[in-house]
This record gives sequence, structure tokens and C-alpha cells, in this order.
Amino acid sequence: MAKDKKFVSEITARDVDFAQWFTDVCVKAELIDYSSIKGFTIMRPYGQALWENIQKIMDARFKSVGVENVAMPMLIPESLLQKEKDHVVGFAPEVAWVTHGGSEKLEERLCVRPTSETLFCDHWAHILQTYRQLPMKYNQWCSVVRWEKTTRPFLRGREFFWQEGHTIHETAEEAKDFTLKILDIYADFAENSLMMPVIKGRKTESEKFAGAEATYTIEAMMHDGKALQSGTSHYFGDGFAHAYDVNFADRNNGISFPHQTSWGVSTRIIGALIMSHGDDSGLVVPPAVAPIQLVIVPVAQHKEGVLEKANELKERLSANWRVKLDDSDNSPGWKFNQYEMKGVPLRLEIGPKDIENGQCVLVRRDNREKTFVPLDQLETVIPQLLKDLEQAIYAKAKANMEARTEQLSTMEEIIASSQAKDGFISSLWCGDAECEEAMKEQAGLSSRCMPFGQQDDVDGVCPVCGKPAKHRVIWGKAY
Repeated sequence: MAKDKKFVSEITARDVDFAQWFTDVCVKAELIDYSSIKGFTIMRPYGQALWENIQKIMDARFKSVGVENVAMPMLIPESLLQKEKDHVVGFAPEVAWVTHGGSEKLEERLCVRPTSETLFCDHWAHILQTYRQLPMKYNQWCSVVRWEKTTRPFLRGREFFWQEGHTIHETAEEAKDFTLKILDIYADFAENSLMMPVIKGRKTESEKFAGAEATYTIEAMMHDGKALQSGTSHYFGDGFAHAYDVNFADRNNGISFPHQTSWGVSTRIIGALIMSHGDDSGLVVPPAVAPIQLVIVPVAQHKEGVLEKANELKERLSANWRVKLDDSDNSPGWKFNQYEMKGVPLRLEIGPKDIENGQCVLVRRDNREKTFVPLDQLETVIPQLLKDLEQAIYAKAKANMEARTEQLSTMEEIIASSQAKDGFISSLWCGDAECEEAMKEQAGLSSRCMPFGQQDDVDGVCPVCGKPAKHRVIWGKAY
């Protein structure tokens, strides 16, 4: 057997340096590589495959509610961007500009899209004529550019990939309903595909999307107790429609303006997956989105019949799962570490003695539990093991969220808790922006959302000012 090329590099332990652990995993699990431009990363094949699996599931869900995919230009004229004042103010610090075409200076600067509301509105102004065309439900999968000062793979990049949905509707009620329908799709995907518990709620006025009337979010808690906004859905009302002169002939032969939604999930969700489920050995990838669901590692593959049996199993199992056979000349130990680093949910080991006994060994990534399985029972056992892994990693993430969530009523308690550890703090709030800002200054916490299902529980006072409460808010430190 050829000498091992290199054993899998160690990664920083999570409890030693969580930020470095995260970076180590991104690079050493071969999700990304750094480019020569700060904040612009290269998505390697394994990372791209993970994103494509996420796309596939979400795209099907969007299409099930009538959404169609489109493609908009990547450049926006400055004059077009300026039409919606709140929107342009919100994005101005992050905008990248194109000022030259070749060697010639452009007459008007072009913005590299940070988001595409303006482009969609300009398009709808050209094509929308009558209520009979509504609703229009569009989505695009693309990259956007936001010139972030501090960058980190998946979490804050100057370019990132996402889907951005944009819809227009005949009535406000229909648009509001669709805004929440998309939020439910996001939450269901997070909890049942990524196995990541989330809190659904509405953003405060100061935290909502620039130009929106209401922003709704799913908030996830990472292993270290920090929050990660994992998807947002916005109701715009008819503000953008008025700004961009998007109107239609209504049912009464008058002129009306459509009500708009916008919603998006980005590759940041991969960062959430990493920090929710990963461990000191690397990734733990939920089966639904795993690029490789099962890896076959032959043991003593130089012996007669081992590779033949491994290839036979790969061909057979590939009918139901995404399967990789690693028949390289690296040692089995190297391969075990490599695919643990990549978070492959199941490993199948097979050697001469296994073949002789008509069995193999299946190893779960999350707990490394070994199961000896007769070869003729694989199609029955594999689904159960994958399901068990899903339930286990969800339960672990849920337990972390519950253990790190406190309901507190005074600023003294909140400040002490925020200084002692990271996590979610649930408290009452009067609704004043001054108190929200005071929470940031005094406790270092931002409002994550006003959680659904908890807004009836507001009998008490704001911990900042002592005035009667109007809302319950989840506070936390966020990525």
C-alpha cells in the first residue's frame, strides 16, 4: 500500500477559540478557499454541492406556492436606486459602484446589486397593466455584493449567494399572508431539513429591512449561544410601487398600486449549519442536504474481492442515496478522519472478514456509534440510522437553545446574564427605540425578534424604563 500522503489536519477546539474553529472547518472541510480579494471566497465543489442541495429543496418549496424563477441584471443605475429613499439610505454604506466601462468614464454610476427590489419594480412598471396579471411571484438565485468592513466565510462576505424572492399582489391582505407563508417555508426547511431549531417572529422597527413596513425572521442559536438571523421575509406595502410607478387597472376600472413582498435566504445558512451541529472533528451535515450521505471505506482493499464488493455496494446503494466509494490508496484511518471532517452522516466499512460473514459496519457521524448490519438488510437499516441521526442532532441543538435561554425582568438581571454567558434573553419591552438602544449600550444585546405566540404575555413593565410593556422580545448577541 502506498504511504499516506498526509493525515487530516487537526482543527482548533470549539471551546478554545470558536471563531478559529469555524474558520478551520470552512477551509479544512473543503467548503471554501480564499480568493485574492478580501471578502470574496471561492466555493469549492463540496461547499457548492451543499448549497445546490439547499437550493433544490427550497426551490421546490417555492414553486409549490406558485413562485417562478427569473434572472435580473447585476447592475443598477444610480438614478433607479435613488427612487426609494429609505432603501438607498439603508444600503448606501455597503454599495459597490462601477464608474468606468473599459477606459471610458460612465455618464451615470452603476451599483453592483446589494439586493434587487429596484430592478424588480422597474420591470413591473413596464409589464404590469391589469389586476388579471396578479399576483406575480418571482424569485432569483444569484450573488449580491455588499462592501462589508469585517468579513468571515458564509457569515459576512462582500459577495454572497442567495435567493431573493419578490412578489406583487392585488391586496394588502394577500401580500401579508404570502409574507408569512414564506416565513413558514423557511422555518420548516430549517427545522426539518437542516435539523436546526429556530424562533419565528417580527423584527422591531429599528431592525427591519430598509423600506419595509414589516420584517419577519427566523432566528437560530449557534453552539456558542450567539444568534444567527437565518432567513427574513418582508412586507413592503405599496411604498415601492408608488416610488417606481408600478400600477394596474383594478376591478373597478380605476388605477391601483400593488402590494409587495421580498424574502431571502443566503449561504449564511451554511454558516448556521456549521455552528449548530459541528464538533471538534469538523462538520456534522444533516442527511437532507449532505453532498455525500454515505461513504464506503474498504478495509484491506488490496485483498481479493474487497474492492469488487465495495463497488457492488456503491452501485446498489446509489439508487437511494448519495454515495461515495473512496478507493484511494490513503489508509482507512486517514479516510475515517477525512469524512468525519466533511460531516458525512454515515460511513460503511467493509473488509475481508465482513464479506466472509455477509455483513458490514455502519458508523454514524454524530456519535460514532457502530452497527453491524447484514448486507441484505442495508436498505432497511440505513434509513433508520439517518433518521436517528437527524433526531439526535436536532435534539442536541434544541437542548442548547433551551439551556441558554432565560426569561428575565430587570436590567440588573439582564446585564449580569449577558456578561456571564451568551444566549437568548426573553424580556418585556415598552416599544420605544430609546430603550432598545439602551439595551445595546448597557447589556450589549440587540433585539432578535418579537416572537410569535408570546405576545399575549406582556403583563409587566419594560426593564429599561419601567413603563408598561407592549411586547415580549428575544435579545441576544448576534453574528
